[in-house]
Amino acid sequence: MAAVAHGESTVSGLLEGEDVLNTARAVKALGAGVERTGQGSWTIAGVGARGFETPAGDLDFGNSGTGARLMMGLVGGHAVTARFVGDESLSSRPMERVLKPLREMGVKADTSPGGRLPATITGGSLKAIRYAPPEASAQVKSAIMLAGLRAEGVTVVEEKEATRDHTERMLRAFGVEVGVEERADGGPVVSVRGGQSLHAIKGASVAGDPSSAAFAIAMALIAGEGEASVTGMLDNRTRTGFLDAAKEMGGVLRVEGDGQATGEETVRVIASASKLKGIVLDPALVPSMIDELPIFAVLAAFAEGQTKVTGAAELRVKESDRIKAICAMLSVNGIVVDELPDGFIVTGRGARGAPGGGLVEARHDHRIAMSALVMGSAAKNVVSVDDIAMIATSYPEFFDHMTTLGAKVEQQGQ
Repeated sequence: MAAVAHGESTVSGLLEGEDVLNTARAVKALGAGVERTGQGSWTIAGVGARGFETPAGDLDFGNSGTGARLMMGLVGGHAVTARFVGDESLSSRPMERVLKPLREMGVKADTSPGGRLPATITGGSLKAIRYAPPEASAQVKSAIMLAGLRAEGVTVVEEKEATRDHTERMLRAFGVEVGVEERADGGPVVSVRGGQSLHAIKGASVAGDPSSAAFAIAMALIAGEGEASVTGMLDNRTRTGFLDAAKEMGGVLRVEGDGQATGEETVRVIASASKLKGIVLDPALVPSMIDELPIFAVLAAFAEGQTKVTGAAELRVKESDRIKAICAMLSVNGIVVDELPDGFIVTGRGARGAPGGGLVEARHDHRIAMSALVMGSAAKNVVSVDDIAMIATSYPEFFDHMTTLGAKVEQQGQ
């Protein structure tokens, strides 16, 4: 958003994982000024009224589905052509769910077979649409809204159920009027009028990521003793389903106010070693913890009794088929798990009861790799992962934080 704003924005607390850095490189290639000024501190000079320029080379988003899909919407509003590429995992993920509505708005998009990357996007001269995504997806909603900033008319997205609303909040922080109409019989109706300008923000701060915080919280819950706290974590009802689910399992959690960050509230979460019990997860919580389901499955492995998850078919099209990956991760470590079309059933082994001892295939998926390693911190035997390279995409400090919490991590050859 800073890249298309009028003026120069300064940002602190930026997560410098590969996903974010790839987006920074992309907006720089499109003509924005991007400069790192310190740890987590960046300055971005927006293109303003002149808009993006056609990049000289491909825009490489690595492993980031969020980066690629949101940028398709943002680029689609500009009279430029850009070729989007990614790594092996991202190139296997579906893009048509985003490109279908963007094409309706006037974006030209040529993809590889099956609607996958590489994809060439040509934007400009867009018309507003009213669109109801067939699946709950904040990425689809956000891509449409970002394209709608430069479309003629008012762009409207009708959600079946509420999804993450970070885009709406941040657009407002950059001075854009966003309409949100709450419906009793469905999700919100979100609208944005085309032609509005974004204005740079000085001193913008980024809230801590709940999806990253979940690993430290889970590690404390299954540890057997002690506690851990995470600070500055985003507090947003569309992202905190993991905390609700962990509490329902018997997790001992305290949540305290911890300030604000660019349109979002932040909290401190203190997690203590807990005796967990299996639950039937309310499908209504799934959208607000979709990325936390792998680590939630690890909690289930250390709970007494069965935990059932349904309504999570979206996991099939993440960095890996996460339902299969979760089931394989647990099974190889001695946990009985049943795969369902839209979820899984875990038969827990109780506190400190997971056997462990398995080698987990990460499948190019950072959340599977991190979840397996957290499982190893409390299992009876060592848990190993075949590949950790992708962890840097979202959580470069993961190993430092695990060590801080008392885990013993050994990397082969070191």
